[in-house]
Amino acid sequence: MTTTKQVSAGILSGANAGKRAEILGLLRTAYWMEMETVMNYLAISEHLDGVRAKEVAGALAADVGDELGHARTFAKRIKELYGTPPGSLEFSAEQSFLQPPADATDVVTVIEGVIAAEAGAIEHYTRIIEACDGVDWATQDTVIGILRDEEGHMREFERFLAEYRKG
Repeated sequence: MTTTKQVSAGILSGANAGKRAEILGLLRTAYWMEMETVMNYLAISEHLDGVRAKEVAGALAADVGDELGHARTFAKRIKELYGTPPGSLEFSAEQSFLQPPADATDVVTVIEGVIAAEAGAIEHYTRIIEACDGVDWATQDTVIGILRDEEGHMREFERFLAEYRKG
């Protein structure tokens, strides 16, 4: 994680090596959150059955591309900060709440899992934004854009849940 050029200010400066290491750790976590979400959204979008499930499955299938794009963005930023994007041996699954349900028509459980995943992403990305404040504006700006996407995804699934609860 050493710099190849001398930079006197900002996240790439030697003086900010500790902060850069902190941000890299947060970015690696974000990368894995996105990759795990891609796996789960893909599996669930193919697994759901039923007329009422079509809209939710379609939304999840569409979100796979967005989430994969976020993971790519995080990998790129990790590299720009002199880090190495993580490989599969570093992966540890954490989204127990976002697994394909045994009952392929259990759409409410899926929606609740998606909301939990998006809320977790929003909390983590807010933490990254705060960690970057005053020292890493490029990462901060990037993560703010991704945060906006995640807030939109969460709101979409909150609306699905409200409709399902109406019956």
